[in-house]
Amino acid sequence: MFKKILIANRGEIALRVIRTCREMGIKTIAVYSTADKDSLHVKFADEAVCIGKPSSTDSYLNIPHIMAAAEITNADAIHPGYGFLAENAKFAEICGEHNIKFIGPTPDQIRGMGDKITAKETMIKAGVPVVPGGEGLLKSVEEAKGVAKEVGYPIILKATAGGGGKGMRVVWEENEIERAYNTAKAEAGASFKNDGIYMEKFVEEPRHIEIQIAGDRYGKVCHLSERDCSIQRRHQKLVEESPSPFMTPDLRYRMGEAAKKAAGAIGYESVGTIEFLVDKHRNFYFMEMNTRIQVEHCVTEEVTNFDLIKEQIKIATGDAISGQDYEPQGHAIECRINAEDPYNDFRPSPGKIAVLHQPGGHGIRIDSHAYAGYVISPYYDSMIGKIIAVARTREEAINTMSRALSEYVIEGVKTTIPFHQQLMRNENFRSGNFNTKFLESFKML
Repeated sequence: MFKKILIANRGEIALRVIRTCREMGIKTIAVYSTADKDSLHVKFADEAVCIGKPSSTDSYLNIPHIMAAAEITNADAIHPGYGFLAENAKFAEICGEHNIKFIGPTPDQIRGMGDKITAKETMIKAGVPVVPGGEGLLKSVEEAKGVAKEVGYPIILKATAGGGGKGMRVVWEENEIERAYNTAKAEAGASFKNDGIYMEKFVEEPRHIEIQIAGDRYGKVCHLSERDCSIQRRHQKLVEESPSPFMTPDLRYRMGEAAKKAAGAIGYESVGTIEFLVDKHRNFYFMEMNTRIQVEHCVTEEVTNFDLIKEQIKIATGDAISGQDYEPQGHAIECRINAEDPYNDFRPSPGKIAVLHQPGGHGIRIDSHAYAGYVISPYYDSMIGKIIAVARTREEAINTMSRALSEYVIEGVKTTIPFHQQLMRNENFRSGNFNTKFLESFKML
């Protein structure tokens, strides 16, 4: 087992990793930018090293600074959390070159799943359903028009190195395609330094359902059921739950088997997530693989009674997984509490938290790095924390969440709490009647 793990991240995920490491008897090292010197992950780690100025490029994305911190503190492993360098194959390689274990999959696995075209080709060979579309990257607007005629409108243009909705455009008819192609290509280049674009059939009225998987170096793979992430705004998730209200036992079995095939096709060794689009007829299509821990991993932990961070660390040491597939027990819902104004198009609201009272009680879990006096920085993601409600049934979980949100007090910054309160009362949401387009017609009262 590792003696000392450096956490190359910040905020609530860094604090989450610290907690599991402490339970496992592993020392932790926090890294932080000057903007994060008062963050809880810095206070709770055994050691802390400042790695640069507030900008991510000067700190949490600065590989030389992170490696220097690992060297001077004698870390024998690095946990990347999510975001930043979590899916950076070069970073994983550099860790290996310095005899420091990267807690995650191999560089080749990250690379193979990070490029969407390569991942799609791998899934086709493995027999995993994929969204119909063109083959390979588009080279011109004219080629895009030709492929769109073959696939049939509506289509969606996607960045091959993309994520978070960047470099993505839906096109409903031919006269829109030139502008969409040029815009997606430019955005992809600016966001990922890779302007490669490909095309798929646009799946209408889809649900976004993902399967949590774990694999080890011995070829074993298991799944830990599904999460429904369909409540999202501009491809950014706001609410996640398990099990999905859209799921059936047959669909869970088929999606679970497909997810294991996907992970097995690359010999995957770590925890990860296979993301699918599911149409209204319950046909499902591979969308992408996230080769890291997800923000919403807590939802799965609560319905499987399984510590995913601990499993991730154990796999990295060479331990075998149990090989058991997990069925969800009860129901869990997670709301992301962001420093954003839902009454003003979710505009970011950085600043100092003047008052903070977090809810508690039976069935409530809070994962947060915030406290009264903490400053939400404009340099990073605006998430204050995550609240997870757990109960025997979905209805009970929604009622527990609604109660807890009414107790959640944050003053000094605008937050998404009012949005979540209204969502929990929405009849369509309560009945499970929603898809990824749900928020396009949702109005704040």
